Amino acid sequence: MFRGNILLVDDDRDIVNSMEIHLRNEGLNVYKAYDGIEALEVLMDKNIHLILMDIMMPKLDGLSTTLKIREEKNIPIILVSAKTQDTDKIIGLNMGADDYVTKPFNPLELVARVKSNLRRYTSLGNYAEESNDILRYKELEINNISKEVKVDGELVKLTPIEYKILELLLRNQGRVFSSRQVYENVWEEPGYNSDRIVAVHIRRIREKTEINSKEPKYIKVVWGVGYKI
Repeated sequence: MFRGNILLVDDDRDIVNSMEIHLRNEGLNVYKAYDGIEALEVLMDKNIHLILMDIMMPKLDGLSTTLKIREEKNIPIILVSAKTQDTDKIIGLNMGADDYVTKPFNPLELVARVKSNLRRYTSLGNYAEESNDILRYKELEINNISKEVKVDGELVKLTPIEYKILELLLRNQGRVFSSRQVYENVWEEPGYNSDRIVAVHIRRIREKTEINSKEPKYIKVVWGVGYKI
């Protein structure tokens, strides 16, 4: 059985200890850090599969840490913060986070989000069953054996969430998916008020795959309806 390695990053040790108990009860391995600098040091030494990280921390905050991690790694990052405004969530997603949970959180919901993001991540790695499956649209290609994305032969780095969104649209070329349908297929949970979250991820995919993200060749917006390839 696969036991994911989870890195908890928060300067509140009581919160870290509480999260650790719930995650270990699910059979997950837990590593701990109490600021962004410590988190980066753990990542250099351990094979981490998912990060749960606070935003407001000493030495190096969660957003800055996320940016540094994204320079090298595409592992899932869930930000955990007392900031509850939609703008705070959008900023976190724009920085490269895959998900955002507000404090105080329901431990059961937090564990569910961890397991959902972990499933997506492991499905893109060595734990997935290989399938001789290459999806193409124009110069855009997904190889489901190597889990690589290429545009015009050049490799493109996507996060697990971005990969799953692109795969969903490529597998269903011509079909229009609403934001809610995208969210429910990829996040595997009810997609209430998901428009802005999906829009942020679509924009990030475009920035990585398009020459001009404002005039996209691949993911099209059907205004008032959703997205399609």
